Amino acid sequence: MQLLSWPEARVPAELRSQVWELQESAWPSGGSDPGVSHDPALAPVSLLLLDGGRVLAALDLLEKEIEHGGERYLARGLSCVVTDPAARGRGYGGRLVAVAREMVRAGGADLGIFSCDRPLLEFYRSAGWQPLPGAVLVGGTPEEPFPTDRPGFDKVVLADLCSARARVAGFERSRIALHPGTHDRLW
Repeated sequence: MQLLSWPEARVPAELRSQVWELQESAWPSGGSDPGVSHDPALAPVSLLLLDGGRVLAALDLLEKEIEHGGERYLARGLSCVVTDPAARGRGYGGRLVAVAREMVRAGGADLGIFSCDRPLLEFYRSAGWQPLPGAVLVGGTPEEPFPTDRPGFDKVVLADLCSARARVAGFERSRIALHPGTHDRLW
């Protein structure tokens, strides 16, 4: 098995096609592969776990500077985490999510942060991510916010507070303005 990463726009076409098929199986859009799934302003990096030429699991890391409590922080987060349905239950997704956490730390981010559906909490926790008690991640834009506490959502905010500054910044029990834009409304 191989673990490889590329800037999202440079993923080889044959692998990108497989990633798109996995994403479509998880979140059907009915559309065709746009070639990239994320706003390039978020510096998307794709991480793929391969068995030969077959994509077993994939995810994207997104990056943005955020402001919180009057300070600026470099945040990175997971997006589009998916495992081939035929390969689930073998630890591939967990392995990929754990490696992504290490990449966030090694890449100099102040924090890794993202949200997930509540039933996935233990999956991410087993890969080293921690729930951020009482936190609400606010996606979208300031003019069109898309918060994780909106009606009908059952989301949990997970984080890895990498820098000393982030560990004392008071991210718990707060609204965190991620605002990644209108394309990637929430990562």
